[in-house]
Amino acid sequence: MQIDFHSSERSTLGVEWEVALVERESGELAPRGQEVLDALVAQHPQFGEEGDHPHVTGEFLQNTVEMVTGVCDTVGEAVDQLADTQDRIREITDPRSLEIFGAGTHPFSQWADQPVVDKERYFKVLDRAQYWGRQMVIFGAHVHVGIDHRDKALPVLEGLLNYYPHLLALSANSPYWCGQDTGYASHRALIFQQLSTAGLPFHFDTWGEYESYVNDLIQTGVIEEISENRWDIRPVPRFGTVEMRVCDGPSTLREVGAIAALTQCLVESFSRSLNDGETIPVMPPWHHQENKWRAARYGLEAVVIRDTRNRERLVTEDLADLLTDLEPLADELGCARELAHVETMMSGAVGYQRQRRVARENGGDLRAVVMDIVERNRSER
Repeated sequence: MQIDFHSSERSTLGVEWEVALVERESGELAPRGQEVLDALVAQHPQFGEEGDHPHVTGEFLQNTVEMVTGVCDTVGEAVDQLADTQDRIREITDPRSLEIFGAGTHPFSQWADQPVVDKERYFKVLDRAQYWGRQMVIFGAHVHVGIDHRDKALPVLEGLLNYYPHLLALSANSPYWCGQDTGYASHRALIFQQLSTAGLPFHFDTWGEYESYVNDLIQTGVIEEISENRWDIRPVPRFGTVEMRVCDGPSTLREVGAIAALTQCLVESFSRSLNDGETIPVMPPWHHQENKWRAARYGLEAVVIRDTRNRERLVTEDLADLLTDLEPLADELGCARELAHVETMMSGAVGYQRQRRVARENGGDLRAVVMDIVERNRSER
């Protein structure tokens, strides 16, 4: 089959941020997403416009609302759009005693109690995935970055894959599951890969090989259309982007901005390297698999494999050098302030570390963890 890649202006971006609704008093997940969406569109009809870039949508679960930007030139523009959308959502949720909760999983609500949105495509996922499909009570952040030529899409994907553990460790925000500390920084990352087309992408040398792969999935009934291939990093031909889907749901807009800036800078750096005739290093798939597991397990304490010579390094040390290398590029792209917040996150505490600290300080009370995330979401812009 032929898959046309509609190239985009280089390194433009779009951001998708999945958040949950929780009850203000109990902190439990609230399956009231459709109610909130209906009320939002009634007050602000522009949010109900159909098309490729709706500002607010529902998701797999009735407790979830997804905020979506349009095509943005800068990270700041994307963050401003998300901030405006979040403010409009609060106009609806505040009088209903609902709060916005940003993380990769909910610390104590039971997955079995969460209803799925009444759409045929979601019921197909449940029918096929069964037990694991029902456990997809998870929330993430996705960053699309524009690619100006189809032949760059797969090499750029490989480049982002090399920094998979950096992105996951930085965003890890799901240590608790059904009231238990899982021992992982990102439990979400390991849940999501249980779907048959989710997880790490495969390596292809040519676009034709990728087309053949998608054709095989469709011909054998694995998927019905290309968006059902749910890799953690994937090309999105109809948008002309590579989509980074590695990250747990951030708790704050500042964290969303930091992750988006790091992603945009990485993609632009790869694109420039390709323009200069350079190649993007390709690591063995078993290195990527191990790096993903290490980042999910240990977060910022992970020691990751950096190259085919099996050289290893603490992920925070590698991130520090990477930020230095990317600073001039961030200045050019207008995201220096947002990228600098990556260093702030590393020197303070990222999501999974904060959750555990708050739990300790409150005698293991996981409602306190939820309320801390809720308050951070309100106050840190």
